[in-house]
Amino acid sequence: MQLDFHYYATYCAAYIAGYTHEECLDICYSAQMPDCCSSTFLSKIGAPIAAATVQSQIELINCRTDIIGLQDITRIWSSFHFLPKDLYAQKKASKLYLDKYRLICGPDGELSEETVNLAKGRSMQAVGLAMHVIADTWAHKYFAGTPSFVINNTNYHFYEMPDDILISFRHSTSSPDDLENHLYSNSVYHPSENSIMNLGHGRAGHLPDYSFMKYRYLPAWADYEEITKDNPADYYDAFCQMLYALKFYRDIYPSYIRGSFDREAAEPYKDRIMEIITKRQLDASADWRQFGESLSGCEIPDFDPMRYCIEYTEVPKDDKADTFLGRFIGAAIAQKSMVTNRIFHSGSLIAGFSIDITDPVKGLEELKKLYTKNK
Repeated sequence: MQLDFHYYATYCAAYIAGYTHEECLDICYSAQMPDCCSSTFLSKIGAPIAAATVQSQIELINCRTDIIGLQDITRIWSSFHFLPKDLYAQKKASKLYLDKYRLICGPDGELSEETVNLAKGRSMQAVGLAMHVIADTWAHKYFAGTPSFVINNTNYHFYEMPDDILISFRHSTSSPDDLENHLYSNSVYHPSENSIMNLGHGRAGHLPDYSFMKYRYLPAWADYEEITKDNPADYYDAFCQMLYALKFYRDIYPSYIRGSFDREAAEPYKDRIMEIITKRQLDASADWRQFGESLSGCEIPDFDPMRYCIEYTEVPKDDKADTFLGRFIGAAIAQKSMVTNRIFHSGSLIAGFSIDITDPVKGLEELKKLYTKNK
């Protein structure tokens, strides 16, 4: 998903779920921040790089792809953007392949439930981060957050539905996707198993990030048998599931149950939501923003990743955990620790060794030591 859904659509969901305008801004900012909180960003503000939730293109180009580098990549991308659906999925395959197969992202897995519960009773930043992870389980399903040719590769067979129009790809990061001519950018074909070109949905370009897109294609993990990805349906489900989780945080629902949605709360706005979701456009931010402002009657500011940096950098070291970014960093460390721990205890070292951190503030030093050791 992109800023349009993580920031503006999350604001809309939070407001419908009963949060104030100010709380909605905290939540949606924190829902977008996982796409910005790289080690480069953290280094600039003097924050622990163990809290990185994403890797920039430059970082990915320069990152190592030995076992240590691959573990670092997997910890980040599987924890925040490609949450595994079933770490115990069965398939007749070698252990190396099975470990990667079990990282395939999807909604309503045990880890999605743990992600939501982890943020319960914590900060608005933790709530927003959880909404990012849950939303991405829908957009990024069928792809894994680790470099893998045998899992994430696709071939030329992409057709946009319902008209079955052939989709073409190029390898240009400077040119925007061309909707009129069905021409999109994707990562370069590379048959090396651990090439960074085979991370996540790179081989499918930004197709999973466009809410309007419904397409059929041939993924490597499914032995190149055709499957259909219905983004409009998935994005609406993501929105309704976020509503359910957000109300759970407000104790409107006593527990978070996998596979649950608050469609009743979304129903009065369904036509408008589906109008935005199905509109063929590269960026739906303007439409989501207009919808959000019509809901609250308040202005939604542009997203600025640097908004809280001065607050974080200028307070004494002992007070950083109580700043806006400090609370986000604590939530990020807790989420990464939880996911890495679950992968480790499933019998896989694909994300490295892990320790359990129940308190992100007290456990920060322990995680930093582990991170330094793995580096």
